[in-house]
Amino acid sequence: MDVPTLFDVKDKVVLVTGGGKGIGRMISEGYVRNGAKVYISSRDAKACEEAAKELTSIGPGTAYAIPADFYKESECKKLADELKKREKALHVLVNNSGSNWGAPYDEYPDAAWVRVLTLNLQRVFTITQLLTPLLEEAGKQGQPARVINIGSVDGLKVPSLETFAYSSSKAGLHHLSRVLANHLGRRNITSNTIACGPFQSKMMKATLEKFQPSMEQSIPLGRIGTPEDVAGTCLFLSSRAGAYVNGATIALDGGSVIGARL
Repeated sequence: MDVPTLFDVKDKVVLVTGGGKGIGRMISEGYVRNGAKVYISSRDAKACEEAAKELTSIGPGTAYAIPADFYKESECKKLADELKKREKALHVLVNNSGSNWGAPYDEYPDAAWVRVLTLNLQRVFTITQLLTPLLEEAGKQGQPARVINIGSVDGLKVPSLETFAYSSSKAGLHHLSRVLANHLGRRNITSNTIACGPFQSKMMKATLEKFQPSMEQSIPLGRIGTPEDVAGTCLFLSSRAGAYVNGATIALDGGSVIGARL
């Protein structure tokens, strides 16, 4: 029951959607640095290829790019087909790709709901469903396969910014993950959510530039998240140490959700 054995992900096959940038890039690097074989997918082909090349050079694991536009169901199917050609099993699926849309309440467009809910919620189900056969194969190898959904603290609390579709989509994702945990657990596949607080990413860039000091003051630990924080949580959920965790929503936010307000 030593630490290297409990948290080992060496040689596991992992898919990280949106794994070329931001939080997804942090997660991808965590797996590669610990010997996993990581596939990175998003519609930004250049970012996927560059990230895969950089991460493989870091090692000891490897990274490969399979670009796909998840807004299109046909592209999701192409991703699944390509992965099935390359691998017999998928040990870990990290559903990280997401989008946001901020606008004042009185101006908030209908198009925002379609765009954000499609990527943040519907496609999580689509991709998980398409890759379930590969996850089931991994589950036959002993430990359960893992589905890790990257949610948000904005799906746990009311956000201060006017991101109506985003916060609603993440709340829906948290519950979808629990529903999947019940269904897929019977197939030896776990489903858990990481509800992330603020991390340095393209999505958070403008917000952090304006509000980082005040945001950090509202977080009990007094800082935003680091790559080690999110990568470490994913490694825990993907390893033997996290094999009995199913249907959980982990708030990875330094305590912002429970921070007391006067």
